[in-house]
Amino acid sequence: MEEALTVSDLWKRFDGVEALRGVSFTVGRGEIFGLIGPNGAGKTTTLRIVVGLLHPDRGSVNVYGLDPFRDGIRVRKIISYLPEEAGVYRHLSGLDFLKFIAEVYAEDESEAEDMVSYAVQVSGLGDRLRDPAGTYSKGMKRRLLLAATLMTRPKLAVLDEPTSGLDVYHSVMMRRTIKDYVEETGASVLLSSHNMLEVEYLCDRVAFIASGRVIAVGSPEDLKREYNAANLEEAFIDAVKQHQEGVLQA
Repeated sequence: MEEALTVSDLWKRFDGVEALRGVSFTVGRGEIFGLIGPNGAGKTTTLRIVVGLLHPDRGSVNVYGLDPFRDGIRVRKIISYLPEEAGVYRHLSGLDFLKFIAEVYAEDESEAEDMVSYAVQVSGLGDRLRDPAGTYSKGMKRRLLLAATLMTRPKLAVLDEPTSGLDVYHSVMMRRTIKDYVEETGASVLLSSHNMLEVEYLCDRVAFIASGRVIAVGSPEDLKREYNAANLEEAFIDAVKQHQEGVLQA
């Protein structure tokens, strides 16, 4: 599989605490790859390093042959990031928010119009795009933000808990949007999520991460077989348990 992203031996320490301890994995072109782990496992730290917002203490990241730190301008043209706690400008209409984002990234007016047209379609918000974003529900805001993330047609979309806090209806819509985007463009997605059902539906491969280490990688089906589990949640729990037992024995 041709690689869109290679993460090699990432280490990161905050105030004496090692958040990452040699994290490595790859994401193939056209693949949806999930990072799964409990709070504090290192998921968000990893994503921030991948997009160039945070420098690792050691290790490297390669995005389509580019380094996010040495080739920052070029990487930002092919990558897009949706943080878990991203917000919208509440006094702007949804449409004006999309236009504002397009003006930041587009090279000319024609490209900006194309971006906005695509984002309107992806958001699925219809006439509500003319209302102030501050009047939107959380689900509507996340759909708007996902549309803004994908409107630049990134070759790699990095999504941190894309459906966090959403109801079932809006979660399903977000998942379909992500899957459709990859199928239509051949782009890659790296996402973190606590929702195991979401991960099984979306992801081609998954990495379990615990205490700053990747402890297992594989397709959801392969991981369930490896840990003789009925579902991905059980596989994850067994993987973490085996990892902890191994650490104690060492």
